[in-house]
Amino acid sequence: MAERQQNIFSCFNKDRNEETLGFSFDRSIDRNRSGEAMVRGTLQVLLVGAKGLEDADFFGGMDPYAILTCRTQEQRSSTATGKGCNPEWNETFVFTVSDNVPEITIKLMDSDTLSEDDLVGKQCKICLEPLFMEGSLPPTVYNVVKDQEYRGEIKVALTFTPAEDKGEGEDYGGWGESS
Repeated sequence: MAERQQNIFSCFNKDRNEETLGFSFDRSIDRNRSGEAMVRGTLQVLLVGAKGLEDADFFGGMDPYAILTCRTQEQRSSTATGKGCNPEWNETFVFTVSDNVPEITIKLMDSDTLSEDDLVGKQCKICLEPLFMEGSLPPTVYNVVKDQEYRGEIKVALTFTPAEDKGEGEDYGGWGESS
């Protein structure tokens, strides 16, 4: 199963030299009229670490951090000060997921004191549809890409917890019973 997941999430197609999302599904999920997944719940992202990152600093060591984006929600990891090209975070981030959230993106940056932070690379968008079907995906390695070139790897685990239904049957806005 781990091999299949890695193939599902292969984001950089070296043959075509472009970012891609190629995957197939054995099960179906509910979709709205636009064909997008209809889900509500909590997305938990475990940012494990990265390795083999290209050093963005000319002087001194790189101090990487990650920016995780799920639709309009954005969260920032701590800065792995002095960890260079192989940072470890082991940090968990929680996002609220509602209809039409197809992906999460992770961008890696290098924190600089005297200048603007440098882009180390970005992990192409991680499609969430397999996660919605499985509930959780174990720590998986994804390629870090910048300018369509490999810049290292990042390891991420994902968990989705569906929102509980507010009750059974139809909701009549308080008019469900009359005396």
